[in-house]
Amino acid sequence: MNIVWGTDLMEVRKHLAGGYQFIKGVFPYSAGVAAEPGLTIERARFSSVIPMEEGFHRIAAHLASIGRPLAAFCACELRSPEPFTEEGFREFNRSYGAVLKEWDIFVDGINPIARSNVAPELDPSAVPGFFAFSYTVPTTTDEFPGFVVAGCGEVPEGKDNYRDNIVRLGDVSPDGLREKARWVLGEQERRMQALGFGWADVTATQLYTIYDPHPFLAKELVERGAMRAGLTWHFCRPPVKDIDFEMDSRGVSRELVINTARHYNT
Repeated sequence: MNIVWGTDLMEVRKHLAGGYQFIKGVFPYSAGVAAEPGLTIERARFSSVIPMEEGFHRIAAHLASIGRPLAAFCACELRSPEPFTEEGFREFNRSYGAVLKEWDIFVDGINPIARSNVAPELDPSAVPGFFAFSYTVPTTTDEFPGFVVAGCGEVPEGKDNYRDNIVRLGDVSPDGLREKARWVLGEQERRMQALGFGWADVTATQLYTIYDPHPFLAKELVERGAMRAGLTWHFCRPPVKDIDFEMDSRGVSRELVINTARHYNT
């Protein structure tokens, strides 16, 4: 039985087979995940972006090599050639979600996998693919359990469309970007709080935008603690056209790089 409870208007469920809890989100992804007691979360990054189909195979192989089930897969970071139209995004999510259903990942029809999906502005991959993924592993120590908060842009999830609900649509002035950042940071904090964490627990904060964040970086990110572990700025656009500012965050105990035998970005 998968347990359900509510925290700060966010519904948190347990994925018992995977050993983690997740915040119910929209069809393509959950809003965040956290390991259950006795487990922790590891993150693995590919040394180059791996196309989707091959990426799923490599994730499955990695989990098998460490004795973990497919259900342990709990979060991923994707890269796309360019931002999608809203219909294109829906079509992509249907094919992505179909694999997760084949893996029997869904919980009561809900996708538990936290996700970020962004489009590099320079040197993008030719096709959508995996940049990194996270999964649960057992621990026999008091090791930090770990969490991953999914990427979010300056727009509420679950609306009829993105464009009509974007914060300061089309405004990439310093003031417009600052308001976008405030909304995104607030959403990151709400998700962390729902999972029982805060900025003090974060080991990595990632920013995805092609616009200059420096005018408000100190006031909006540093002062609220969002950069206690520094900031990784990816020169990328969010996955859907017209969204300009996205962030995700995580607190994990271990990270590794999987060197790939081929380069897929040509």
